[in-house]
Amino acid sequence: MNLIDGKQIASALVDELTDKVASMEGSKPCIAFIRVGEDPASVSYVKSKNRTAEKIGIKPLLFTFDESITQDELFAQIDALNADDSVNGILIQSPLPAHLNEQDAFNRIHPDKDVDGFHVVNAGRVVQEDPDGFVSCTPAGIIEICRREGISLEGKHVVVLGRSLIVGKTFSLLAMQKGPHANATVTVCHSRTQNLKKITRQADVLVAAIGRPEMVTRDMIKEGAVVIDVGINRIEDATRKRGYRLVGDVNFDQAAPIASKITPVPGGVGPMTVALLMKNTVKAFELQNA
Repeated sequence: MNLIDGKQIASALVDELTDKVASMEGSKPCIAFIRVGEDPASVSYVKSKNRTAEKIGIKPLLFTFDESITQDELFAQIDALNADDSVNGILIQSPLPAHLNEQDAFNRIHPDKDVDGFHVVNAGRVVQEDPDGFVSCTPAGIIEICRREGISLEGKHVVVLGRSLIVGKTFSLLAMQKGPHANATVTVCHSRTQNLKKITRQADVLVAAIGRPEMVTRDMIKEGAVVIDVGINRIEDATRKRGYRLVGDVNFDQAAPIASKITPVPGGVGPMTVALLMKNTVKAFELQNA
């Protein structure tokens, strides 16, 4: 078993971006964060993104709103940021309150500032393999892990558990693309898939992004497979100070002895998501100033 250190990979990417931004003359990249409400996880995620941006030299702007904000008021803020040439990227922290339409909010962002990669135009750019589009950060982070860890997807059978736009669906499209670090044969499994274990045991690379704690057990994994665990789940644990611990969608203790490479939770895919957001922001700056 070879543990994939996502923190180390993300740190190397952040260092590369820091050097790149430092070498830029004149204005620097700028990202605007929009957070609605005081959900503790959202507050923590935005703080982490803000710190990473500052470390790289990207200027962060934070706009916070009460949960009572209307869709029109949220749109007005997005429109103002779209029109501000000094802002290169816009991120809306998910989840939004139930009365707000999240996808409509994502689609309100100009595609060229959609550094989270959730706009319908950027989703289409992934399908068309347009290099100027923005890929959502978690799937892009998985591809980056494969590239830096020397994990070839070419001709391999990649099985993806989960079909969300945020991870499973988009990663499947990336893995199928023509070009380096892709060219895989992809099977996407979900809650309605029959004979699930039979399919997952065929995987050369198994990507778990289904949101069910420790669902993937030893008998679902082929010996020598690469296992990428995207899940972040809280389970109660009275022995921990916080009363819970974080686990992935894979039972790590069962999977690690038979996997050739595996990502831990935490410390695997998670850190890559923030690093790729910053990479997208630098890319947006370069495209807008070309």
